[in-house]
Amino acid sequence: MIKSKWCYVSLVLSGFALFNTACAQNPPLTPSGQAYVNEERLVEHSTVLFNNSQYLIPLQKLDQLKIASVHFSSQYATVFDSLLNKYNKVQAFDGNAYTGAKTLNDLAADLKWYNTIILQLTDADLNNQQIIDFINTNQKLKNVIVAVFGGGGVFSKLTNVTAPILWSERLTPVSVIYSAQAIFGGLPVTQKLTRTYTPQFATGMGFITDKIRLQYTVPEDAGINADNLKGIDDIAREAIAQRATPGCVVLVAKDGKVIFNKAYGYHTYDKAIPDQITDIFDLASMTKISATTVEAMQLTDQGKLSLEATLGDYVPLARKSNKNDIQIRELLMHQAGLIPDIKGFEKLKPSDHSTDSSAAYPTKVSEHYFLRKDYYKDVMLPEMLSSPVRTRGQYVYSDVSMLLMKEVVENITSIPENVYVQQQFYDPLGMQTAGFLPLYRFSSNQIVPTENEQEYRQSLLDGYVHDPTAALMGGVAGHAGLFASANDVAILYQMLLNRGTYGGNQYFKPEVVDLFTSKQSAVSRRGLGFDRWDPIADRHYPSKLASPQTYGHTGFTGTCVWVDPKYNLVYIFLSNRVNPSAASSKLGSLNIRPRIQDVVYEAIIRGM
Repeated sequence: MIKSKWCYVSLVLSGFALFNTACAQNPPLTPSGQAYVNEERLVEHSTVLFNNSQYLIPLQKLDQLKIASVHFSSQYATVFDSLLNKYNKVQAFDGNAYTGAKTLNDLAADLKWYNTIILQLTDADLNNQQIIDFINTNQKLKNVIVAVFGGGGVFSKLTNVTAPILWSERLTPVSVIYSAQAIFGGLPVTQKLTRTYTPQFATGMGFITDKIRLQYTVPEDAGINADNLKGIDDIAREAIAQRATPGCVVLVAKDGKVIFNKAYGYHTYDKAIPDQITDIFDLASMTKISATTVEAMQLTDQGKLSLEATLGDYVPLARKSNKNDIQIRELLMHQAGLIPDIKGFEKLKPSDHSTDSSAAYPTKVSEHYFLRKDYYKDVMLPEMLSSPVRTRGQYVYSDVSMLLMKEVVENITSIPENVYVQQQFYDPLGMQTAGFLPLYRFSSNQIVPTENEQEYRQSLLDGYVHDPTAALMGGVAGHAGLFASANDVAILYQMLLNRGTYGGNQYFKPEVVDLFTSKQSAVSRRGLGFDRWDPIADRHYPSKLASPQTYGHTGFTGTCVWVDPKYNLVYIFLSNRVNPSAASSKLGSLNIRPRIQDVVYEAIIRGM
């Protein structure tokens, strides 16, 4: 079964039905995606921004904002709010609930903990003086943004409003989609008034803004025929029918525009919970580049980390080991000669774990499985540092390399890696689900379960990291442990595709991105941390049509992300192919991930 996370609304726009984006991704349902693009152009030319001298729009510093969206008579409020929630968590309030015994003062009281209020208003709403008073009062206390839809008559009612006003003359689903994205910089505001309505709203007035974040739109908006992407559905169906994975999510972003995002199948083969595009997946080894490497990039950019320095320079315990002189560069290229991994659960003694949490057993590995205090420091880290160095200078893929890189970056910052990347990247970028230890923030129903692991943990791993070594570290490791939705992954890698900039912030300089993502090894295809396009043509890795500039990574749980600067492309595939058992290898043998990527490239090339 294919489960596209859109819900129908009863309306027709320019001859095609439109989806309600409350649970979804892209606005229209074809047959005519071009009709959506045409309407979007009309909307762009009839949308103007006022009162933005403080540059509130597009919204910045997302990690500091607590946003509420208030609507009254807008028939497209759900569409508007769903697009807002692509960028940051936004709580919706129905102003119509504040009538009778309740008043708009009660609404203001309920908005106490929100510092940013977005009001969706129609010209009919502005006939209500209480709403005008509500705006005028709250704009003195909080960030207020007024998104108003209707004819020029609205301006005479907004005389005393000093908050930013985003006006669209058109009231259509596309106009509310446009305005919601413009508030966050997913779309630019390009127009000024062409006629005078009042002295305050006169010809030539209006503020221009830039596009600084992802846009959510249709394939045709990126020059791609949506019909040419239908092969993705066929391959996803095949993967599920062949039991290569119970479900998956695919996302494609082209030219900074998310043009495809669908969920397929279910969390498990019992078909109890359908996959949704907002679902959170165990990214497995995608953690290596999505957490550890991006932190190393930022520290390199800041001059705090040198690729030529050694492990002993940053990790005191390594100085008397056989790894003292291993360079950071060697670790990131998997050329340090390290073994692939260390022993995990099979090495544990009965006294090392307990079914109950206590001061002696504080590290939660999974349900009813707790590890003794300091097990990592006493056993795992010494084992890594004393492990043999066998193949230095050769490429041998090693989790130990990224486990040691975690030690490096944490010694530099004095901040746990999971905390650092959350504060420095995920929260500022507006990545709402990304992070380690997802069960502290989300229901297990939103997290796609991985293996039903019966040998050691004896439970279905839902929200607990699949990787055994990362599990014994309490879920936070340099090589595994990161969870995220496809949209969050897209945000992070659009930032990398932008060469370090997103949402108006620079996370590292372009040359740092170029350095880490380009080929750095003389003996492999690898960059620094990043996997890359394979020059051996027969391998077709990661796709037969990928350019030599392509970089990214796969994950053992059935995930991947690939960025191709030549085509301005981000491709993401998330699945839980290890459910119910990691023994399944069909996702790989059927080439599901590269074949879907091939469909994307073929669609792009046809549109050129």
